[in-house]
Amino acid sequence: MMTDPSRRLPIPRARTLLTLACAAALLAGCGRGDSSWNPLRWGSGQRSAPSTLDPAGGYVRDEARPPVAQVLSARWEPLVEGRLLVVEGIAPTKGWWNAELVSNTQQPTGKMLPDPDGVLRLRLLAVPPRPGSPDAIRAAQPVADTITAALTLSTAELRRIDAVEITGAANAIALRR
Repeated sequence: MMTDPSRRLPIPRARTLLTLACAAALLAGCGRGDSSWNPLRWGSGQRSAPSTLDPAGGYVRDEARPPVAQVLSARWEPLVEGRLLVVEGIAPTKGWWNAELVSNTQQPTGKMLPDPDGVLRLRLLAVPPRPGSPDAIRAAQPVADTITAALTLSTAELRRIDAVEITGAANAIALRR
């Protein structure tokens, strides 16, 4: 089957269309001002703005949760990439919930860094039961009412940490790495 030669595009016209299509696809990456594909930024040495709204030093957390009365134990559990710090404590009454290990110092977002002396200082915090509730009146039983919190530390974070100190309201426990 033969096609009419007058219907075929001449080669120079096809190359021009192909070049324009490639240029349009390339320029589509220039839509945002911080794109590295933007030719107006080539050679200017400008870096793109951070892609997060988190403050550079991390957030300062204003904790409303009080510390758990007593820290009972702390241990390391192995992980594929790092370790899991598991801490158990006991509160004065039943019904404490939402326990968490929180750093004493401001930390960068997503990282746990020790103090300059190599010690990571943490607090064991939890939310107490509502005042006047039945749980707020009953005393906690050490065997049944322990509170457990855990914190994952990567191998990179552990390289900087020599020891971990966990503080409750009445005591503190230190754990060597």
